[in-house]
Amino acid sequence: MKKKTKRNPKLLDIRMIGDKVLNLVAEPVTEFNQDLREFVEDMLHTMYIKDGAGLAAPQVGVSKRIFVVDPMYFETKKKNPLVFINPEILESEGVYTYQEGCLSLPGIYEDVKRANKVVMKAQNIEGKEFVIEAEEYFGVVLQHENDHLDGILFTQRLSKLKLIPLKKKIRQIESTTDSDGNNIRVYDQ
Repeated sequence: MKKKTKRNPKLLDIRMIGDKVLNLVAEPVTEFNQDLREFVEDMLHTMYIKDGAGLAAPQVGVSKRIFVVDPMYFETKKKNPLVFINPEILESEGVYTYQEGCLSLPGIYEDVKRANKVVMKAQNIEGKEFVIEAEEYFGVVLQHENDHLDGILFTQRLSKLKLIPLKKKIRQIESTTDSDGNNIRVYDQ
């Protein structure tokens, strides 16, 4: 019998603002199989390498309702990843403002108002449903990544006044979009 070799996760290319996939409403996941497990493994690897608190499938060019998060990794340096497949916000309350950034908008940071507390239902990598409650920073991360699945970037949640100083930088990133609507940030591996 042949021994199964351990697969090395891949570093995925991050899509930048201007890429058409970031504006699409992602499709639900219907198959929970080895391909999905490997894709999620690649997403987690990419999130950690790129120092993200979360990463959504559209950010790596896949229009599926999947995101991964590990919001406490920056503080603890201990990996405790969570996988959300087909997530849905069931409840939200309060207001919380946090300075957000995004791997798809490098160098752009701004305060965004979101719900202080959210209750989210999702499926795990095996397709089993779970419900999680998150507040403050953790809640912001879930809302930010969930927005990606609906084709929304955090800059779309800003007032026109807050967008004015960011427009030049946004246009600069968007200008690297090719004629097919792709804007891939290639990183050194």
